[in-house]
Amino acid sequence: MTRERTDVVVVGAGPTGLLLAIELTLGGADVVVIERLTEPDQTIKAGAIGALAGEALERRGLADAMDAVERAMAESMSTLMKGADARTELPFKKFGGHFSGIFLIDQTRQHEPDRRLRGVNQQALEKMLSERARALEIEIRRGCELIDFRDHGDGVMARTRGASGEIALHAAYLVGCDGGRSAVRKRAGFDFPGTDPTLTGHQAIVDLDHPDRLLPVGWRRTPVGMMAYGPIPGRVFLAEFDGPPADRSAPVTREEIESTLRRISGADVRVTAVRTATRFTDNARQATDYRKGRILLVGDAAHVHSPFGGQGLNLGLLDAVNLGWKLAAVVCDRMPDSLLDSYTEERHPIAAKVLANTRAQVALMRPDVMTDALRDIVAELMSLDEGTRYFGEMISGIKIRYDLGSDHPLVGRLAGNLALGDDGAETTLFDQMEDGRAVLIDATGGAASAIAARWDVLVRCVPRRDALGCSGPSLLIRPDACIAWAADDADTTGLDAALVRWFGPATH
Repeated sequence: MTRERTDVVVVGAGPTGLLLAIELTLGGADVVVIERLTEPDQTIKAGAIGALAGEALERRGLADAMDAVERAMAESMSTLMKGADARTELPFKKFGGHFSGIFLIDQTRQHEPDRRLRGVNQQALEKMLSERARALEIEIRRGCELIDFRDHGDGVMARTRGASGEIALHAAYLVGCDGGRSAVRKRAGFDFPGTDPTLTGHQAIVDLDHPDRLLPVGWRRTPVGMMAYGPIPGRVFLAEFDGPPADRSAPVTREEIESTLRRISGADVRVTAVRTATRFTDNARQATDYRKGRILLVGDAAHVHSPFGGQGLNLGLLDAVNLGWKLAAVVCDRMPDSLLDSYTEERHPIAAKVLANTRAQVALMRPDVMTDALRDIVAELMSLDEGTRYFGEMISGIKIRYDLGSDHPLVGRLAGNLALGDDGAETTLFDQMEDGRAVLIDATGGAASAIAARWDVLVRCVPRRDALGCSGPSLLIRPDACIAWAADDADTTGLDAALVRWFGPATH
């Protein structure tokens, strides 16, 4: 058996695995990504990514790529929207998402309306992440299956099988990014408690004999279940609340999609072809810890829930950016192994809240008269300014705040794309983060930068000035955009301690 060495083995080359590999590489770690599929999965999945995930990609230089995908999606949507009810037209910049199929989250009324979801589907996302990974020369082994692994305490040995035969990969850590049925999670013995499924759902892109019979575009409840048609031609989303499927892993057939669509919609419509289809449930589970020795879990491997609200991909990508720079710092001996404990501490409560709100959304979808009355009340609340902001912040995660032990209201928050001044030139925070370094935004006139200069390999210092020449707060921003330290005046108390806590001893 061939034996090889690397710092980290990432199992799974979906969006979370690819982004994690990118973050690790930017942090200086050697990475091998193994993926059992020989080609990216083209099955229909997420149709968009949340605001925070979009910002994570923008920080790594992918803003133009996302803009191009959004333009293409808008053109596809316009084909179907012609002649549809104008209320179904949901431009990306105004669309704040939905809660339980109630589309009353108004992005224009959010506290930070520019922090919005991005109309980037999962296939387009995987393509742009794959291209970035290739540019960074990250090794992705497709058609390579994880056979077994063992944590030896001082490292991990992973046995893989691919086109080159069996290979023993020796690494410091192994990370499971292999989805909701994660082989890594099961073999490592992670506890995965939660609630069993109560519904059967389908998402598909199909050809229909009379698509006009499913208009208007959008979501609707019926006496049988919940459905959506559009916003791209042929896309249907279906949910029946009659229990889980008999065999979730069985192939999804044309007949299955057609009968479900006819039952829920009540329309005399036939499915003439299925282009892509998937089956889902509301199974909701979460690992009690995301780390077990030298084995870690990211994304759906760590938590599963129904797709309602479109939060799963956002959640997984934010897991990846939270863990990536930390794990790189550990394997590169800049930080102790204990830094990895903060991954579960910060991300577990966030996923727990998502599981809770997706369960609530399922309860609010059930086709009965009591739920009808409850939905009316929720819709009235969502129409209020505070209501639309509450639900908008819940679905987007914009109000995420990790508990870093500080009383400052900004510490623990994820920073948006702040306007900055850099030696007299205009720049933004995200412009300064493409290489994965942390950023110190200095509004102290140079005092904070003088302290952070001892970490200049890891932390970039940028002066902060707005258009009037006045400074906002000084901020130390980690590579995952989390604000690790903040000061509203020239006082730099605590900055040195924050730099040591997150980046280790000064580099010089």
